[in-house]
Amino acid sequence: MDLHLSSTSMAATLLCIILSIFSLQWLGKKLLYRRKHKKNIKKYHPIGGTVINQLMNFNRLHDYMTELAGKYKTYRLIGLGRSEVYTSDPANVEYMLKSNFDNYAKGLYNYTILKDLLGDGIFSVDGDKWRQQRKVSSHEFSTRVLRDFSSVVFRKNAVKVAEIVSEAAISSQPFDIQDLFMKATLDSIFRVAFGIELDSMCGSNEEGARFSNAFDDASAMTLFRYVDISWKIKKMLGVGSEAKLKRNVQMIDEFVYKLISTKAEQMHKSEDDKSILLKKEDILSRFLQLKETDPKYLRDIILNFIIAGKDTTATTLSWFIYMLCKHPLVQEKVAEDIKEATNSKDGANISEFAATVSEEALEKMQYLHAALTETLRLYPAVPVDAKVCLSDDTMPDGFSVRKGDMVSYQPYAMGRMGFIWGDDALDFKPERWLDANGCFQPESPFKFTAFQAGPRICLGKEFAYRQMKIFSAVLLRYYIFQLSDETKTVNYRTMINLHIDGGLGVRAFDRIDRNTTGK
Repeated sequence: MDLHLSSTSMAATLLCIILSIFSLQWLGKKLLYRRKHKKNIKKYHPIGGTVINQLMNFNRLHDYMTELAGKYKTYRLIGLGRSEVYTSDPANVEYMLKSNFDNYAKGLYNYTILKDLLGDGIFSVDGDKWRQQRKVSSHEFSTRVLRDFSSVVFRKNAVKVAEIVSEAAISSQPFDIQDLFMKATLDSIFRVAFGIELDSMCGSNEEGARFSNAFDDASAMTLFRYVDISWKIKKMLGVGSEAKLKRNVQMIDEFVYKLISTKAEQMHKSEDDKSILLKKEDILSRFLQLKETDPKYLRDIILNFIIAGKDTTATTLSWFIYMLCKHPLVQEKVAEDIKEATNSKDGANISEFAATVSEEALEKMQYLHAALTETLRLYPAVPVDAKVCLSDDTMPDGFSVRKGDMVSYQPYAMGRMGFIWGDDALDFKPERWLDANGCFQPESPFKFTAFQAGPRICLGKEFAYRQMKIFSAVLLRYYIFQLSDETKTVNYRTMINLHIDGGLGVRAFDRIDRNTTGK
């Protein structure tokens, strides 16, 4: 019996072993299936809201999106038939703008929204059109002719601004410095781009003023299309904001086509009459020398140059003065940096001083450069930049995006993220950009995204810094700025560029007299 029991036990044990082996194999296959099946399940970024929420928060759009970015580095807003993805994650930004650049383009969606204002310009197109303009523009911005010519223009217009500020300081009258910067940068970009003296600062060109106002309004209404789901219907019916946009674009076109025609005639006459020496320093003249001279092509290129060179610089300078008014100690450090870099004496007049603001002097202004960059970190000229995903993809954070989704990175929100800049992210600290020797130290362009990055990085970056530093140097060497009303809340106007809503009222005081008299 003992033997029989032993044999039975052994048989049962063997059966258990066999069943266990089969069970483990079955379980292994099941787990493997689940694992493979799970891999095929795509996960998408958390939902932050809908595009209706954007419309409801349009006047404070960038702060609303910053609040969402504080909860999720990358999030989705649900729209009609697709998602809009917004990221503040530097790894995702680098993936979009560099690593997988070809999959994130302006796309038909952005082109359809932007084309009425910007046409086939470099900011609204992809592919061959973009590459061609990028190549030509890259060459133009790299030429010494443009650098030297633009520097002369910037110094001349900086002196004009300073003279207007001087009158306000003498009369102790407040003035809107953003309006002054808008006119000054418009005059500068028109001289550099078209080769004409617009002179909007002195108010002598009503046509130019109408163009500037139309351009600003068209910019605001173009951005509104991103949150207005009915804009195509309004355009078809010719009503509401779309009717206003159409009128503004017509004014813009009339002005620009007239300039192109005039410049083309001047160049034609100079070729026929060898006694006429026409310098081809401005961008339009140089483009007219190329084979492609279609007025529409030139119109689109020039308007893209204007939105890049006028609004971005003027708004940054305006926010810069605002931050200096809020941080007077920084204002004094910037003024001292300028004085040391130029080795200037208090007795020099403004024109004489402007002549000393050379490339070498600008290079020495490390603290000024840091303060301007810190302004751009908190108040980037382009607060959000949208691309379209061309094919299904998975981003570095492990979340997926679908073909057709709009994917945007957010310079405004990114500048306020503690996980990027630390616990003092909301503080204005130019020192964060300086090394132990007081020299400017740049950050990754995928972290500091004010000038984009990768193949689309801003061609006019050095051009913009040069203009801002020349204007800042001339003004801050001679004047101290204070807000005209410290109690007034300063907000932005939601449009393509980050304008200060309603302008920036300031008062100016003579710096040299103050320092001399001890006031």
